[in-house]
Amino acid sequence: MSKIRFIGLDVHAGTIAGAVASRMANSARWALIPNHLESIRKLVTRLGPVQHLKACYEAGPTGYVLYWQLTQLGVSCEIIAPSLVPAKAGDRVRTDRRDAEKLARCCCNGDLTAVCVPDAAHETLRDLVRAREDARQDQHRARQGLGKFLLRHGAQAPADIKKKWTTKYLTWLNTHVRFEHPALQATLLDYVHEVHHAGERIARLEKAIDQAIATAPEAIRSVIANPASFASWVGGFLLKRQQGLDQEIKDIA
Repeated sequence: MSKIRFIGLDVHAGTIAGAVASRMANSARWALIPNHLESIRKLVTRLGPVQHLKACYEAGPTGYVLYWQLTQLGVSCEIIAPSLVPAKAGDRVRTDRRDAEKLARCCCNGDLTAVCVPDAAHETLRDLVRAREDARQDQHRARQGLGKFLLRHGAQAPADIKKKWTTKYLTWLNTHVRFEHPALQATLLDYVHEVHHAGERIARLEKAIDQAIATAPEAIRSVIANPASFASWVGGFLLKRQQGLDQEIKDIA
């Protein structure tokens, strides 16, 4: 166990700051490398046998790519919950080097809490769901913009149309709302186009999600098809994420 070298990584889109600590050394060494697979491979080769390496980095916008790259190279790697990294009171100065060294030392001391890392099949489906959620948010903004535009110009649907964005409402919008001024009409058409485009985008993504589920591994399909199993899976996932938290926080979750 004393031969294990603990690697803390501060990961950014273009660079990775890496620090190495061990139980036999008091200080951590560090280096800054480009965030490219070849640079990562060279760093791993330079640090020694992969069976003596253990890497970690904080969960963030760079996702799980580095985790998959390191595990494919044979390096044990964990992704750490940023909110659960130990912090000293008053220690507010953060640099890439200090963050990497801190992760390396905490990993060496066993003070870090890892998050659950999905496999590639799970993450692919999650990306599709994220894209659909983005489309829903874009649709909401487009509808809000169109609704405010119509309100500013006194264009109100008839009393028999109780709800917005239904087929009846959109038919009224496309056939009865017109403006004499060309600029206003161009603005209306642009808003309406964005609303329709957002709806088409959501429908396209939902179709892609259905197709992805149909071709997904059996383990994923069985979880999605069985609500009780899905709830159990979510519960187990949350329990793993809650490891190391105070009981009060677990109760809230």
